[in-house]
Amino acid sequence: MQTALVPAGVQAGRILELWHLTLAVCCVVFAAILLACLIAIVRAPRANRATLVDLSSIDRPQPRTRFWVVVATGVSTLLLFGLLFADVMTDRALSRLPVDDALRIEMTGYQWWWQARYLGDGNAPGFMLANELHVPIGRPVIISLKAADVIHTFWVPNLHGKKDMIPGRDATIELRADKAGVYRGQCAEFCGYEHALMAFSVTADPPAQYAVWAAQQRQPATSPADNVALHGRDVFMSHDCARCHTVRGTDANGTIGPDLTHLASRQFIAAGTLANNRGNLAGWIVDPRTLKPGTIMPGTRLPPADLQALLVWLETLK
Repeated sequence: MQTALVPAGVQAGRILELWHLTLAVCCVVFAAILLACLIAIVRAPRANRATLVDLSSIDRPQPRTRFWVVVATGVSTLLLFGLLFADVMTDRALSRLPVDDALRIEMTGYQWWWQARYLGDGNAPGFMLANELHVPIGRPVIISLKAADVIHTFWVPNLHGKKDMIPGRDATIELRADKAGVYRGQCAEFCGYEHALMAFSVTADPPAQYAVWAAQQRQPATSPADNVALHGRDVFMSHDCARCHTVRGTDANGTIGPDLTHLASRQFIAAGTLANNRGNLAGWIVDPRTLKPGTIMPGTRLPPADLQALLVWLETLK
């Protein structure tokens, strides 16, 4: 779900209230303008081709018209200042979210994917994943925002407003999910060729369910249980995959691409572009640029047996 009209957190609710107020004011102003135009059309004098041109109204004083222009200007000014006041109050309300015992995440935008680093939580160590977040319901989250290359914008409309991510400047956004669900996030600043395919998901889980998920994410990849998966791991390690990606528990420690330690537990690949299934994963490995033009990931041509073994091993990374 990706809509600002169905808030799942207190801050998104405040933004929706401001949206409703702005929409109501604009509708009233629009209706008033239409009414004024209608009155002017109805009261306008009728003429035909034989009617002489009457320019006397140009120099004629029009105190009544001037009065209504002054009234309309004053009302418009009051409405604009009212909206400005409501905007300021909404901004203050957004900044007053209690952040005691907050979960801390560092989110970095790349062309065109997201890296999420969960910082240590109490005595529990941090961990890394890509293109998705999980947060516990009812607990505040502080997300540090960074841009690795160009300007990106972090936006999860169900939970909060937009926040720019500017290279060389760190920013933070504070949010809290109050309803369970999966909410789609998006880069909201044009950042290059694949801007439209730079998405991520935020899953709001009950606290106990989140704790189970986080404990699983902290674990390294499990060792292959059969010869096919073992061969698939060897294929991964012997090609460029291991130079670009990290899989904790193996010798793969590349940092160019996303961390794949728990790839099989994710709903999507390629930053929300494709469902995470064997067919899409195979296509992504062999020729990613046909699926997401502009991606920097190169294609890897493999013999069918090696490709199938690699897919079997990647599906064990849960």
